[in-house]
Amino acid sequence: MTDAATQVRKADHIRICLEEDVQFRQISNGLERYRFTHCCLPELDRNNIDLTTQFLDKQLGAPILISSMTGGTEQAATINRRLAIAAQQYKIPMGVGSQRVALEKPEVADTFAVRKYAPDIPLFANLGAVQLNYNCGLEQCLRIVDILEADALILHINPLQECIQPQGDTNFHGLFDKIETVCSKLPVPVIAKEVGNGISAAMAKKLLAVGVTAIDVAGAGGTSWAMVESERAQNTMGRRLGRTFSDWGLPTAECIKSIRKVDGNVPLIASGGLRHGLDIAKSIALGANIAGLAMPFLKAAATSEIAVCELIEVLIAEITTVLFCTGNIDIEQLKRSQSLQLVQRLE
Repeated sequence: MTDAATQVRKADHIRICLEEDVQFRQISNGLERYRFTHCCLPELDRNNIDLTTQFLDKQLGAPILISSMTGGTEQAATINRRLAIAAQQYKIPMGVGSQRVALEKPEVADTFAVRKYAPDIPLFANLGAVQLNYNCGLEQCLRIVDILEADALILHINPLQECIQPQGDTNFHGLFDKIETVCSKLPVPVIAKEVGNGISAAMAKKLLAVGVTAIDVAGAGGTSWAMVESERAQNTMGRRLGRTFSDWGLPTAECIKSIRKVDGNVPLIASGGLRHGLDIAKSIALGANIAGLAMPFLKAAATSEIAVCELIEVLIAEITTVLFCTGNIDIEQLKRSQSLQLVQRLE
């Protein structure tokens, strides 16, 4: 795929996500199956509740991640700048979209380079893992980490999207060995991330075994990239494939719980269909360390920097309210509290 085509695809992705209904229709994130036990007398002062936490040895103001979204176009540069300024203000981490376009077309690298707006928060670089089979290796990974002055590299894993995407990169053979090489030689941690179809516990174990430091489950229930690519498709085959597989994947809640059950210590990011602070709190109570949102931040950033700040304020208020109404003073106490109960079993 040419660099121009990659740029067009980036612009298409933003437009489709903002203008079309590309959310999962039948599969939810699974968090509606859980309910917190209400504490009518929490014995707390709400003003003393503490949302600070740590992730990858970095101190965060709240357990919120601005998930990877975009880069490579003028609009994407504006979105990333607004997100970075807000992330810095609230001391929360931020990922950028796939930086493959910056490798193909170095003049657009600046659309990702947000460190000047966010001098001391965790920033996560991003590349498709499959690109390790398409002329990308350690040198290219080092370059995109350098562009962002990143604290970690996200390798996103997206077999379904690549199957449906026109001229998608579908050779996933031998990637474990190549991921292991990158993990062993890169000076920053590697985060393995799906793009909305989920990572199973078995796959998480394999990824950790080759040196991945953290897992972002990016489960089903939010934006369906099969549907996004269906909207982009120029032929009947692509449109049909995207619709057929629009509800494919593992629900986010299922991924969090199953991975945490097999590994009690892996740094774990919950994402995939999270839309508010209650979803974030449920994800943390299930075992995630932090929780990422993409679509809500994309919509806010397309409006203004102020809209992004207002969204973060609301999320913080919602998480704080959960802690207060469950009698938990901080994030660590919420994790240990067992105040989240399963109320609806899967059929």
